[in-house]
Amino acid sequence: MKPSMRSPWSLSLVLLAVTTLATGCAASRREAYIQDKAAQHVYRKPLAEVWPQVRMLLKEKDLPLREAPGGYEISTDWHMVGAPSTLGTNYVRYLVRGKQPTPAMSTVEIFKQNRTESGPGPVDTQTGQRQNLGTDTTNMVRDMEMEWELLQRIDPDAAKALRAEAESTIK
Repeated sequence: MKPSMRSPWSLSLVLLAVTTLATGCAASRREAYIQDKAAQHVYRKPLAEVWPQVRMLLKEKDLPLREAPGGYEISTDWHMVGAPSTLGTNYVRYLVRGKQPTPAMSTVEIFKQNRTESGPGPVDTQTGQRQNLGTDTTNMVRDMEMEWELLQRIDPDAAKALRAEAESTIK
């Protein structure tokens, strides 16, 4: 078919695909923007008021907590994510730290660490024993998604304003 005789449907499909791709990219950029801002959020509440919500969020995710006495720090034990597999089993644990820059303000940082225990490896021809492929553990990284979830719980007005800012800023 000659380029000048293309169907109007082809052009429509191409435009639809480009629009869908652009919309998806904008939505991803908005979510990244929101999570980045949530990670920088300073609560206008003392840490003593914020901390029970932190505990509740972790408990709702069925994470076993270990809290440091006299401080605002919680770590969780390793928690299996998904079902065990012969390809590997995934685990996650968290470290949460609360800081109070002033008596009336606080911040919360949530760090996440992943671990994968590989499934059974090949059989050693000399011993007949199956080799273990080992464990791969990643470094701790900020869990901005969970920090955004916490912000929505503790300060819904700030979360709503942040979402509106992201939607007006990123098109």
